[in-house]
Amino acid sequence: MFLGVAALGAVGVVVGASVQNFLGDVFGSGFASLLPGGDHFRIYTITGAYPKVSRDRYRLEVSGLVERPAMLTMDDLEAMPATSFVKTFQCVTGWRVPGVHWQGVRLSEILDTVGVKPGAVALSFESYDRSDSESLTLEQARLPDVIVAYRMLGGPVTTEHGGPVRLYVAPMYGYKSLKWLSAIRVVDQVVPGYWEQNGYPVNGWLDGTTGSTNPDPGLT
Repeated sequence: MFLGVAALGAVGVVVGASVQNFLGDVFGSGFASLLPGGDHFRIYTITGAYPKVSRDRYRLEVSGLVERPAMLTMDDLEAMPATSFVKTFQCVTGWRVPGVHWQGVRLSEILDTVGVKPGAVALSFESYDRSDSESLTLEQARLPDVIVAYRMLGGPVTTEHGGPVRLYVAPMYGYKSLKWLSAIRVVDQVVPGYWEQNGYPVNGWLDGTTGSTNPDPGLT
């Protein structure tokens, strides 16, 4: 098995990203970590386990101060206009993974689909691990590089990386990009997420103006 992986990795180096994207499609985004030049994420979970949700069973609940509450399937998300870009994933402690390809639906697209009611101020996010949570203001949520991601590293988001669907907030540190996204609540005030409740900045911008001196959870 190792020799086979090494051989495929060598092909990926010679032929380029198109081969690695093909392999990602076949094996999932986690396969990239086995290839030369692949991802080097530090995979963590605050519960000690990975919630495993199949594509067919996946549901994203969107509720709260919205006109049309929704329960979105993978097919629903993939039917929406797709956004893709290449961005660096940055942990607040300093480790980073450059050149990560992301694809998904802009969070603003989902908000426009359900309709946001007057009085809405922020979004609260929940995870299938039933422990982690996150928050964004409504203005932050509408930034063009904030997405509900279902692909990364050339393939479907793997369980270890927070799949089948995760949040990706490009302008902020990694702990803001909630894994195993299960619910979006539109609310009338900011509700600090799990790591903010444990001392992390609510607004974790990458410009360093709100950086934390606490040990980083390293969530990817």
